[in-house]
Amino acid sequence: MKKQGHWVFIAAVVILPVTVYAMVKWYENEFTKLPVLVSKEHRVGDFNLINQHGKTISLNDWKDKIVVANFFFTHCPVVCPKMTRNLKKAQDVYHNNRNFLIASFSVDPERDSVAQLQSFASRMNVEGAWHLLTGSKKEIYAMARKSFLVSATDGDGGPQDFIHSESLVLVDKQGRIRGYYNGTNDTEVVNLIRDIGRLQKEN
Repeated sequence: MKKQGHWVFIAAVVILPVTVYAMVKWYENEFTKLPVLVSKEHRVGDFNLINQHGKTISLNDWKDKIVVANFFFTHCPVVCPKMTRNLKKAQDVYHNNRNFLIASFSVDPERDSVAQLQSFASRMNVEGAWHLLTGSKKEIYAMARKSFLVSATDGDGGPQDFIHSESLVLVDKQGRIRGYYNGTNDTEVVNLIRDIGRLQKEN
């Protein structure tokens, strides 16, 4: 009887709290909404940039879509390839979803021509609804700072200005920011993939 009581005690002290925690996390993931970050009024601003296929892309192409955005450059040796591989995981999960896309903005648009973006896309297996974007450096840097808020530094997008961020930004169908994730951290990328699903249920 003492041995049986010992196991009852272990169940009460260890197993029950773990079970309750798991149920709470399941409830949060399934039934709670992601917060709207920055402010409820903040929206991603319009833009006109060119993707790896030479097509002009604007905010209108994001209409009624959940978007994951990041800022990268093709000559980046370590961080950007890892972010791209992690974004590929999200794309693999949602590749059949017409209401989801990825937008990667080059912070080195002078070197990242359409041809260079095509080469990077081929090397990294970027395909489907995934835009690698180049164009005006001033426009891209203004977006990074004012629309996506991925840089706290001031700058004008001039020759000496440079932004390098590991953030993946989750944007809902209304153009509101709903999450920031470290694109080099595997656990945070798993959270991003989960939160994309939560947004889909919300909408």
